[in-house]
Amino acid sequence: MTDILALDPAAQDLLFREARTANTFTDEPVTDEQVQAIYDLVKYGPTSMNMQPLRVVLVRSPEARERLVDLMMDGNKEKTRTAPLVAILATDHEFHEELPTQFPHFPQAKDAIFGERPVREWAGSFNAALQAGYFIIGVRAAGLAAGPMTGYDAEGINKEFLDGDHAVLAVVNIGKPGEDAWFPRGPRLAYDEVVTTV
Repeated sequence: MTDILALDPAAQDLLFREARTANTFTDEPVTDEQVQAIYDLVKYGPTSMNMQPLRVVLVRSPEARERLVDLMMDGNKEKTRTAPLVAILATDHEFHEELPTQFPHFPQAKDAIFGERPVREWAGSFNAALQAGYFIIGVRAAGLAAGPMTGYDAEGINKEFLDGDHAVLAVVNIGKPGEDAWFPRGPRLAYDEVVTTV
């Protein structure tokens, strides 16, 4: 079935079939240039009304890393401590301020649709989650492994690293996979368990 897809089979493997969530990493650094290349690729992923609520906080300093490690669940502490780079992916609930330039054919959407905070929070979280998925695929496209996690003290991360207009979605460890990086591959649902036709 790989020949049905436009993407080269080797790229399909790199992005999906052979890609895994890494739990250990080498000490090879992840550069700002690599992260910028990842972002400059994945920023084109589609979202509703071209909204771009994803924000990325790169945790580089040892002091910031320890503050983050303290907020991770026990099973996530060591891999977060030792990953070459850790990114906090967050939703900006004030994303609508950019809509007049990012969605210029309907600039009034900023107030007409997203004037109320609860509407922004739902739409922003959903679309930032889409962007987070693109970001993880972009990490893989860069030849790196991503270790996305949601096992953390969200309130603590929001307080320590973000502000009242931003909320954490995921913490992602990034780097070259290290020794014994993989858990066994988890099963996936089959096509006929997921897809129906009406």
